[in-house]
Amino acid sequence: MSTAPDTAAEATAPPDAPAAEGREKLPLLALLALATAVFITSLTETLPAGLLPAMSGDLGVSESATGQTVTIYALGTALTAIPLTAATAGWRRKRLLLTSMAGFAVANTVTAVSSVYGLTMAARFVAGVAAGLAWALLAGYARRLAPERLQGRAIAIAMAGIPVALSLGVPAGTYLGKVTDWRVAFLVMTGLTVALLVWIAAAVPDHPGQRAGERPGMLRALKVSGVPAVLFVTLVFVLAHTVLYAYVATFLGDLGMGDSTDLVLLVFGAASLASIWIVGARIHRQLRQLTVASTLLVAVAAALLGVFAEQTAFVYLAAVLWGLGWGGVPTLLQTAAGEAGGEQADGAQAMLVTLWNVAMAAGGVIGGVLLDTAGSESFPWTLVVLLVPVLLVVLRARAHGFPARRADA
Repeated sequence: MSTAPDTAAEATAPPDAPAAEGREKLPLLALLALATAVFITSLTETLPAGLLPAMSGDLGVSESATGQTVTIYALGTALTAIPLTAATAGWRRKRLLLTSMAGFAVANTVTAVSSVYGLTMAARFVAGVAAGLAWALLAGYARRLAPERLQGRAIAIAMAGIPVALSLGVPAGTYLGKVTDWRVAFLVMTGLTVALLVWIAAAVPDHPGQRAGERPGMLRALKVSGVPAVLFVTLVFVLAHTVLYAYVATFLGDLGMGDSTDLVLLVFGAASLASIWIVGARIHRQLRQLTVASTLLVAVAAALLGVFAEQTAFVYLAAVLWGLGWGGVPTLLQTAAGEAGGEQADGAQAMLVTLWNVAMAAGGVIGGVLLDTAGSESFPWTLVVLLVPVLLVVLRARAHGFPARRADA
């Protein structure tokens, strides 16, 4: 979530007129284009996780320093999501989406050809800024394209780009980097983005931005019951996940499983796909239960890695549990923020995007510090410690934030 996040400018906007008239079909071609945009956004953010050793060697810096390519991307999003959301709220949505995707094409091309660490970091920051633009509109755009009754499903389709990036993109990029060169993986991302620009131009309907009087103050969302709980869970859960995921290639290398990084990530990603399918089918009635289950699954996975990391079978089991727990988290948190925010949902979503990427940036930094001071074996236990307050907050937020669903909801 990067990769995370979401719908600052459009989250509660009504569907367009044809949808409001009762048409009960989803525009799959347009939604799949948005899902591909989410895929590119998420994969650009997380691709270095599987390529750290090779990137480190070519850039002439340590693996912990190379890990900061994830941090600087997230920092670019965190610093710019809210101001860019405000500055571009009046832009037409298609124009904004095309602009953000063009930013990815430029940034990934520079990353692929750069041999200078500083230039690479600058390109990654630009990619993060492009992500700030994209996350400000993607989920809300998906909602605008769907009838009201199907808006949750439309968001789930668009957000499916996240687990697909994890399940197919990162393992494929890791494998491609292993058999060719890590730069090729980033050039492939550029080619995919150019194709997506054509797809968006041809198949995605346009929608207007918001008029000046319709743009809510984002900080007002903090006063809404339930929103602070959702934002806290977002910050700490994503931080916990990133501490390990950003350095997963290094973690596995220290276990003697460096050659299996792509396979472990494939297992993790396949489980993530299963997770988002389960969440998409049950979130309307069981948001609270699903969030609790996700937290527990990731915590158990981390504990297994902490105790049984030397046994290959348990590493793969942990990857399955981690994926099952994590895959649906973006959808769960986006939905929780939107529902808790009510009339202030736009503000809640913009803050969720920002905190998501603050957590990604902090996870990259903390993971690098832990790697240099305590070794990669400290990562799993850091996850366990961080997930304790996440679970407590979710359990306590039973009235607002993560409420129980009625059986007939």
